Amino acid sequence: MRLLVLGGSVFLGRAFVSEALRRGDQVTTFNRGRSGTDVPGAEVVRGDRENDDDLRRLVEDRRWDAVIDTCGYVPQVVGRSARALSGHADAYLFVSSVHAYADWPEHRVDEGSALHPCPPDAGPDADVPYNTLKAGCERAVEAGFDGRLLILNPGLITGPYEQVPRLTWWLTRIASGGPVLAPGDPGRAMQLVDARDIAAFGLDRLTAGTTGRFLVSGVPGNTTVGALLDECVRVTGSDAAPVWADDAFLREQGVAEWTELPMWAPDGPEMAGVWLPSSDKALQAGLRCRPVADTVRDMWAWIRDENVSADQAAERGQGIDREKERRILTAWAATRGNDAGAGARDAGGHGAGAGD
Repeated sequence: MRLLVLGGSVFLGRAFVSEALRRGDQVTTFNRGRSGTDVPGAEVVRGDRENDDDLRRLVEDRRWDAVIDTCGYVPQVVGRSARALSGHADAYLFVSSVHAYADWPEHRVDEGSALHPCPPDAGPDADVPYNTLKAGCERAVEAGFDGRLLILNPGLITGPYEQVPRLTWWLTRIASGGPVLAPGDPGRAMQLVDARDIAAFGLDRLTAGTTGRFLVSGVPGNTTVGALLDECVRVTGSDAAPVWADDAFLREQGVAEWTELPMWAPDGPEMAGVWLPSSDKALQAGLRCRPVADTVRDMWAWIRDENVSADQAAERGQGIDREKERRILTAWAATRGNDAGAGARDAGGHGAGAGD
């Protein structure tokens, strides 16, 4: 195929470019050259999708089999791109998010669930949250592009080049060793999906001429919180020891869910469906998901190769401050009436690893 990837230098966009090139597709990327490095083998066109002149220059005398859009966040901007590319490509694959569904994360959702209300022309100054804007972006593509449409709604995406460094933070933190504050029930089931598996599925569907919408959240229950952290300990070779504190205690200590302990979704009605999006339609259509352990292994290799540090995760708002972690570990040990967490004073880490 001849493909145009909007973005294409970071995380999911990069995964699409790498997989397409591996298959022998011809790939053009269109980006500003600010967020990441270009994948060797792709034709690179510099430009800003918010600039009409850049879009006109991009499409002049060009046509593609499909556009892949992994970096659309504002409906007005996405609509401008969709209209500019209409007539210059046969298909448009837009990667949205499970966030676009109005009932998530409180409830289980599938492709028939209602989206957030948001007009397709909402601009960057619209006073609406990210979740709502994603739904508006979908409507902008539907309104602006004349051709085959394919919409993917991923859940929590992991994998090398992770953009929001959630699993990256856990790996770098665990690599530094010592007692590690761990959230809630280690047996709590999760549902993770690797960016490379989304890319392979999306390209398969484009090749087949598929249209419509697919939730791509991975295999339900493909890991648990405990198994995920155990795998991080195993691949890093660290002496880290997870110390499991219950949800209520962590909330009392002012730990921010989802971010300070990345991917922590406490029990309760507001998060009841967070790990339950239905990927049944995508799995039946050929979505193949690698074991989470393989993703963890590959991410650790990427972290070492790229010298990714815990500080970089902190810069993206992920991970708990080490001093706060020590205080909470000490307080948790006191509630247990023993010295189970006495090593909390050493939680600054003493093992070699990318977190040092």
